[in-house]
Amino acid sequence: MTAAAMGGVLVVGYGNALRTDDGVGPAVAARLAVDPRLRGTEVRSMHQLTPELAIDASAVSLLVLVDASSDTPAGEVAVSRLDPRAVAGEAMTHHMDPAGIVGLAMELWGAAPEVALVSVGVSSLEVGDHLSPVVEQAVPRAADVVVAIIEEHVRA
Repeated sequence: MTAAAMGGVLVVGYGNALRTDDGVGPAVAARLAVDPRLRGTEVRSMHQLTPELAIDASAVSLLVLVDASSDTPAGEVAVSRLDPRAVAGEAMTHHMDPAGIVGLAMELWGAAPEVALVSVGVSSLEVGDHLSPVVEQAVPRAADVVVAIIEEHVRA
């Protein structure tokens, strides 16, 4: 049984791994997928957020989303929270943002998790299949931030 099915924690790293630093979300997810500190946590890597994710979001108590950010200095890791009661989802798109996922979960299934958004500042979004050095160095820090968020959630 997955963590999502048990009402646990779901971590999703998303982004385009063929656009250099936009692939940081999947890189963090790959690191977390083998991290023994996250036993019992479901970790996924996705190209983009899609409406189907709302099903699992409605069944977990914490959703952690990891993505690249052009609004954050390159290599810096930032955390923000999304209040599930303050969002309204758009149900008819192929690509959604975090608020849309949570809003759709609330609208269709009447439940939405606590949401943490972990952003890693990018240096380059050019075509390429490797992270820039500054973003590559941020991957372990971002993974540690995700683990800390989950540990705090479990203690609460």
